Amino acid sequence: MAKTAKATAEKVSANPLGRKSTPRSSGQVPQGDSGVPAPARHTSGGQVEPQKQVQSVEFPEATGNEASGSPNKFDILLDMSVPVAVSIGQAEIPVRRLLQLGPGSILKLDKPIDEPVDLFLKDAKFAAGDVVVVDGRFAVRIKQIIGADAASDGQKA
Repeated sequence: MAKTAKATAEKVSANPLGRKSTPRSSGQVPQGDSGVPAPARHTSGGQVEPQKQVQSVEFPEATGNEASGSPNKFDILLDMSVPVAVSIGQAEIPVRRLLQLGPGSILKLDKPIDEPVDLFLKDAKFAAGDVVVVDGRFAVRIKQIIGADAASDGQKA
């Protein structure tokens, strides 16, 4: 079954300048779908913009049950990279202290060293783990994957 978008259709003719215009009698006022006069559009130069043509259109009804594409349609998503952020802790300091920070300053964080760090995808916490060193670089050993319900409760502040 197809649904129809109802609108009025008017005949359109081309004027000598190549623009489309709607033929009207001298006293006729353009009207919209509801029979109410359509508002005139004015350009920045004060000229009246010609009315647009309106037509009826039929749209096929989509069921959503039809399979389309290949069975591996998500393969392109599986190869995409996403940024993961690791939070080792936070600190809240007055602006006066912030302005005093410089090379060699130490900023004490709120998280104890033996507590796991939080991993975030966008602003949603999705895992917890321990900081380790691999080939001279920081890394995180995942200890726990957090479910969707818990992730929305523990979002990054």
